[in-house]
Amino acid sequence: MVFFTVDQVRSVMDKQTNIRNISVIAHVDHGKTTLTDNLLAKGGLLNIENSRCGLDRGRIEIEKGITINSTAVTLLFEHQSASGDKESHLVNLIDSPGHVDFSSEVTAALRLTDGALVVVDLVEGQCVQTETVLRQAIFENVKPILMINKVDRGIFELKMSAEDIYQACARVIESINVTISVETPEDSKLPPRTVDPTNGSVMFGSGLQGWGFSIPQMARVYAKKFDLDEENLRKRLWGDNFFHIKKKKWLKRIPEDPQEAKFVKRGFNYFIMKPILDLTQAFLDEDTEKCDNLVKKLGIVLSKEEVGEKKGKQLLKVVLKNWLEVGTCLVDGIITHLPSPAEAQRYRCVNLYEGPQDDEAATAIRTCNRDGPVMVYVSKMVPIGDTGRYHALARVFSGVLETGTKVRIYGSRYVPGETQDLFVKKIQGVNVAMGSRMESVGRVPAGSVCFISGVDQFLVKSGTITTCETAHCIARMKHMVAPIVKVAISPKKPGDLPKLVTGLQRLQRADPLVECTKEDTGEHIIAASGELHMEVLLRDLQELYAKIELTTSNPVVTYKETVTEQSAKPAFTVSPNHHNRLYGVAEPLSAEFVAAVERGAFNPRDSGASKTLVKEWGWDKDEAKKIWTFGPEESGPNVFLETTKGVQYMNEVKDSAVAAFQWVSQGGALAEEELRGVKFSIIDATLHADSIHRGGGQIIPATRRCIMQAEITAVPRLVEPIFMVDVVCPPEQVGSVYSLLQSRRGMVVDETYISAQRTRVNAYLPVAESFGFSTAIRAATSGTAFAQCSFDHWETLNSDPLDPTTAAGKLVASIRERKGLNSKAPVLADFM
Repeated sequence: MVFFTVDQVRSVMDKQTNIRNISVIAHVDHGKTTLTDNLLAKGGLLNIENSRCGLDRGRIEIEKGITINSTAVTLLFEHQSASGDKESHLVNLIDSPGHVDFSSEVTAALRLTDGALVVVDLVEGQCVQTETVLRQAIFENVKPILMINKVDRGIFELKMSAEDIYQACARVIESINVTISVETPEDSKLPPRTVDPTNGSVMFGSGLQGWGFSIPQMARVYAKKFDLDEENLRKRLWGDNFFHIKKKKWLKRIPEDPQEAKFVKRGFNYFIMKPILDLTQAFLDEDTEKCDNLVKKLGIVLSKEEVGEKKGKQLLKVVLKNWLEVGTCLVDGIITHLPSPAEAQRYRCVNLYEGPQDDEAATAIRTCNRDGPVMVYVSKMVPIGDTGRYHALARVFSGVLETGTKVRIYGSRYVPGETQDLFVKKIQGVNVAMGSRMESVGRVPAGSVCFISGVDQFLVKSGTITTCETAHCIARMKHMVAPIVKVAISPKKPGDLPKLVTGLQRLQRADPLVECTKEDTGEHIIAASGELHMEVLLRDLQELYAKIELTTSNPVVTYKETVTEQSAKPAFTVSPNHHNRLYGVAEPLSAEFVAAVERGAFNPRDSGASKTLVKEWGWDKDEAKKIWTFGPEESGPNVFLETTKGVQYMNEVKDSAVAAFQWVSQGGALAEEELRGVKFSIIDATLHADSIHRGGGQIIPATRRCIMQAEITAVPRLVEPIFMVDVVCPPEQVGSVYSLLQSRRGMVVDETYISAQRTRVNAYLPVAESFGFSTAIRAATSGTAFAQCSFDHWETLNSDPLDPTTAAGKLVASIRERKGLNSKAPVLADFM
């Protein structure tokens, strides 16, 4: 039974201070969806006793038991403020995937939210994907709080003592805070984001068993029971604070005398974990008398319906859930420690908005002004069954979005002042998700997350919606993963080709990361982030979008091209009409700068990009001013400069030259793979005085050939993607893991002891060697090892790609042959 109505939701939407927009993020299988179920149950949207994974609705999600798509839901909770008054709070929650292949869904969720509930398994600790999603949250200026989940695993599986549990929790908190500190920029003006158990930004418990607590919550219980100062007690229940049971006083250290030390216990262990462990042991032993005494002592009251015929572990679950309900604990942490939209947008605006920070739109976003112009960001499209239509999952940053509002819709290719990818339309509907149902609300004021109907015809994946004619775009999302695995597909029946094309268009909209392209050979290509992502995409395409049988090729890897030295001599080309001459050189960009561009630390679109290059990256001031563009798509890690002196008409041919650079940056000279880390400069030119002889038809092919010549003469190399593979296995299987990694060109970078039963091995593994790795490692370790691969970096292949006898040369030949090109490596004469 739902505990709130649509009218109540509309009412709280008008109180910005009572709204919380949050994402739930974690490593795979750390229990975030189970915790989300507890919040749904508390809001009345799920009967947790009869169903689980209330937000996992796809058949593949249910079969595999993992979250694949980010799913949003609107909840309403009553929360008691510090003054003691109860107020309704609106929580727009987005449950995101934990598997690294679906990191793009996490990015889409974080863009719309202001806070993140980070879930970590007590036993596993912080894993690779935990660090990745936390990094994404910090990049998006999203404030984290921490839930240490699966404490019951430590109690039941590993038989951990109270001190063992404390130390494991302390390690998790320390590792999370280290990641937050390292990833937060040094010049950040934001308040500290580290988590602290004593203020309640860290919670502990078990989503599966339904119980959880925070230190302030337990301090309130004991302060009320023994009439103590709650603030003082809160600080005593964590850290090196020890309670002397006989003397009833607090100490800062354990006495050296063994006889005295017997009566001294850590505050967290004695007041919090001891009652939980005593209850657990009593119920497992089925000691009825002891159970009754403990339940009475803790003030727990159970109804006959709750007890029923349960006993042992089942009854323990009911008791702990009644005493320490995890939903109550989570709601308290979310509302107390995560910011409201009005608070968060003050510091998020600088990263959210691409235009000037003092214009009308930016001011409205910063102040979360509902009386200002409408500014909405759509982060993903959500399919509506198999109708072929989509709801747009969006956040209203300013103004009021209403059904029937006439808006300007900016697609991904929109440039302010131009009309490309700009549509002026009316909003057909505005909805919120209440469990599996969409409820129309008619209007959504600034600060809330909603679903918009009728814009799917104009937006492919994401975009900006506004009523302000001078507004710039809200910044495009920067994904932490790249579509590096490709598969060629075709219909088994040639007559189904139109259905395939339609299915690919629908798939392109539904997934934030997938790239669907058509090669010159006529092949349709799907690019995904990894094996599992590709498996899900192909299954969705076949069963949901195209509904036809498919033929697929073996997966191949996306490589990139780069240069390692400055061109040996300037490249020289003439235009087809022989009236224009261009001279240019290529040279490598620094690895640090390339990485900064790729992860979004440096944005080429910023108005102050030239000053940043000089101040932070040591570029020459005059050279920084002569940058024409970055590529590909004006934001990639390649730079195009015009450094000529005294050459006429250069500004008139700029657009044509830039178009050629964008073309080459998407497909270089070696194998038409994307360029990475290349700086190309036009150093001299001779242009015809008559503009009719230096049009795009003359300048574009000449510039393209000049850039390719420069690449060939600058010691070109292929760059391959590298995974970070995270393997958890028993200590006796570490040797088998090392052997398998070595056979696949892997390089171990770290080995961490977790417990007597588990060891973690981190290694670099080329993506080309990763296909079938999970299956191989299970076979090599008799099914005892679990591996997860996440994209980490790009690495240059050292062998010469122009020599057909080298590994890189053979790779170039195979890529060119697959693309329908001449399999022979290119030579300088090909671009003269």
